[in-house]
Amino acid sequence: MTSYRERARGCLLGLAAGDALGAPAENLRPAEIRRRWGRLTEIEGGGTDDTEYAIFAASLLGRHGHGLTPELVARAYRDEIIPRVDGPMRGAGFSELGTVEALRRGLEPPLTGLVHSHGWSDGLAMRAAPYGIFCPGDPAEAARLVEQDGLVSGSGEGILGGRAVAGAVAAAMTGAGPEDVVDAALAVIPGDSWTARNVRRARAALDDAAPDEIEAALHEAVVVRHYPWTDLAPEAVALALAAFLAGDGEVEAAVTFGVSLGRDADTIGAIAGAVSGARQGESGVPARWAARIGPVTGKCLPVVAGRHVLDTADELAGLLTGEPAKGR
Repeated sequence: MTSYRERARGCLLGLAAGDALGAPAENLRPAEIRRRWGRLTEIEGGGTDDTEYAIFAASLLGRHGHGLTPELVARAYRDEIIPRVDGPMRGAGFSELGTVEALRRGLEPPLTGLVHSHGWSDGLAMRAAPYGIFCPGDPAEAARLVEQDGLVSGSGEGILGGRAVAGAVAAAMTGAGPEDVVDAALAVIPGDSWTARNVRRARAALDDAAPDEIEAALHEAVVVRHYPWTDLAPEAVALALAAFLAGDGEVEAAVTFGVSLGRDADTIGAIAGAVSGARQGESGVPARWAARIGPVTGKCLPVVAGRHVLDTADELAGLLTGEPAKGR
């Protein structure tokens, strides 16, 4: 039986691998990805802010657990993120950049997530996995906790996207089947939300499209072509969960399919990798990918520089099991 610690490690290792694999395909169309790589299967470089923010989110849980509040998250931003920002936050998403500016102006949550125009970004969804790890088998509590984080930097559909991912990971941490995992994601968001509608559309596209038309069918179902940016939570979350289903919950199949969809490919890959990694455990992450994942550089968040996702996973596991981290 796959242990809780193994699932936690699989989740964050899958997230980091999906982030790194998808990074060079970000903002590309599927046809361009095929032209450059055929099938993108090998990690070429490091990850992005997705992995660094997930590590930071895990540190919040380590300090505050179920008592996490938006005020505590805002304090952590002010104490640990903002003082270390020297110039531009390289690679940071629009919602996080807007949040830092709002906090600098003295605003407090939820205004910090409302004052900028990117509340629907996938910035919360990309870092939601630790909340699911922390609440195995309890998608509702995972969703409640990630919302405390999200109220600082997002609003509306951006928060719902984070809730969906946290709920999915919480279910996957129990080894639930792929369809049940997606049902858990849907159960913690309103059924008439944009995110929920997109998830259902993506699931239907997988069921109805011919194998060689699935990518196009998914784009037709959920992609907002007229919006100039690709970091929309309802889009990225739906495509990532579709990739998880298309890969039957297996890490390599889910992640390679997810990044082949382009758009916000690093975040799609990170979410697909986190959910499938939680379901399969560390052994489900290809060894060649795991070997490419090192400590993060802190290029976006200097506060997490030098941290490794496996150490972070062990710390999260220790919060629930009481076992000390065993090291990599």
